[in-house]
Amino acid sequence: MESVEEMWQQHLRNLGGYIRAQREFHQLSQRQLASLTDLSDTYMSQLERGLHEPSIRVLRALARGLSLDPDELIRRAAGLTDVDDVPSTEAAIQADPRLSDAQKQALLGVINGFLADR
Repeated sequence: MESVEEMWQQHLRNLGGYIRAQREFHQLSQRQLASLTDLSDTYMSQLERGLHEPSIRVLRALARGLSLDPDELIRRAAGLTDVDDVPSTEAAIQADPRLSDAQKQALLGVINGFLADR
């Protein structure tokens, strides 16, 4: 059975993977995103590997740099889930092995376009 610490470490790795996927979707290098968010390249790399627990300031900067809803990124970082524990549409698309990377990017682009209009 996993300890709470092990579960949190896995959560941080998942968060880092999400940040990496969003960065790649926006076709940014780690260095470019670090520059946009006033973070060091090293710290950005460590975040993506789940080696650091980002502060609220860092999460807000990342959300700005990645054109994400800051509240959504903060909830994700805190490990808060929806009442029904339903994964986000974006997470479901990213996790679907039937889709190519290009197909995932296209679908995520459409979804982000719809959500930006809200």
